[in-house]
Amino acid sequence: MRLDKPIGTWLLYLPCTWSIGLAAEPGYLPSFYTLFLFGTGAILMRGAGCTINDMWDQDYDKKVARTACRPLAAGRISTFQSLVFLGGQLSLALCILLCLNYYSIVLGAASLSLVVTYPLMKRITYWPQLVLGLTFNWGALLGWSAIRGSCDWSVCLPLYFSGVLWTLIYDTIYAHQDKKDDVAIGVKSTALRFNESTKQWLSGFSALMLLGLTVTGVNCDQTFPYYAAVAAAGVHLAQQWKMGTVQGKEKEVLPSLISGGGE
Repeated sequence: MRLDKPIGTWLLYLPCTWSIGLAAEPGYLPSFYTLFLFGTGAILMRGAGCTINDMWDQDYDKKVARTACRPLAAGRISTFQSLVFLGGQLSLALCILLCLNYYSIVLGAASLSLVVTYPLMKRITYWPQLVLGLTFNWGALLGWSAIRGSCDWSVCLPLYFSGVLWTLIYDTIYAHQDKKDDVAIGVKSTALRFNESTKQWLSGFSALMLLGLTVTGVNCDQTFPYYAAVAAAGVHLAQQWKMGTVQGKEKEVLPSLISGGGE
């Protein structure tokens, strides 16, 4: 479940908190009960995603030093045991989902196809990080519907779009440390696709992400604190790009931007 590496859970949980916070009634704090449900769900679904990923990738993981010690790749557990464990994770996650309204139950269940197929994408496209973004940011839709009963697409879509771009940024940087191994075993990534143009691509993604967050705020009548937070995020990203480069050799990857959240 990668409980020793909680950054992946946070990256799954944070888009949920954005949406839950934005859906709260003006002048009121977000629902702590809903935040708790989504936090528990994030732990379970991130764990389920790791299990699915390891089941698909066990042959690849054996060939990469960073992943060779994973239980399936190392032979410490069998595929059948992993499948039983996955069933337990998904069953507990379903219990969380059933605490939500009917709209959210259907919407949450719809994300399962992304969870199952994401690990396969690096075999067929140089954009697996895009599919990861579509998967990891589903909570930007689900959090709003859990509070309001359905999605306001004028708010949820730009928020979801911004989250997908955010994932493209951090996971492309993370993918740079695996470039040599990826080439050797024949899998693809945006790090390989962008190569020496990575900084330019990610700068563009950053600008679009900030635009999407601004549109989100306008469409749900946010006030100064929201836009100040968006501006602070923009300043932080600008500082990161100024500090170094993410292109080229593994040692040149920006240490401050590597999330450590790769599956």
